[in-house]
Amino acid sequence: MENKKKTGTTYLNPYLGGFLFGLVLLATFIITGRGMGASGAVKSTVAEAVNTVAPSHAEQSAYYSKFVADDAHPMNTWLVFEVLGMLAGAFLSGLVFNRLKFKVEHSPKITSRRRLIFALSGGALFGIGSQLAKGCTSGAALSGMAVLSLGGFITMMAIFGTAFVFAWVFKKNWI
Repeated sequence: MENKKKTGTTYLNPYLGGFLFGLVLLATFIITGRGMGASGAVKSTVAEAVNTVAPSHAEQSAYYSKFVADDAHPMNTWLVFEVLGMLAGAFLSGLVFNRLKFKVEHSPKITSRRRLIFALSGGALFGIGSQLAKGCTSGAALSGMAVLSLGGFITMMAIFGTAFVFAWVFKKNWI
């Protein structure tokens, strides 16, 4: 049931993890009436930050005003709590299984700095893409597939196809 890396660290079986993730996805449909997604939490956090720094700008902005109007506090959305729960769960898992340490995972072929630049660039591109698509991969692909949406299946194929191409192009950075 468990996978072991060369270090002897024990990890959850990926098939069991995928099954458990599916149960969590099902639970979000039952409890909230919609699927999961994390990009909405980032959007709410940014809207709250803008509202804190420049409240008049947030109220007059066509984009930010829909988050702060009618006393609707952006940080009250369940997506914010979802992301906070993921961060807390990851922290607790690392603490309980003695894997909590600060380090940059990378190939011996590249530096930590280059790895961080690639990670930041990829994260920025993901954030821009999630806003252009009006949702992240969790919302579009996983939740879409869970309700048998053709768009969800196409999105998942596009995600994996693009990842395969990018992995082939950038493989020298980690192999």
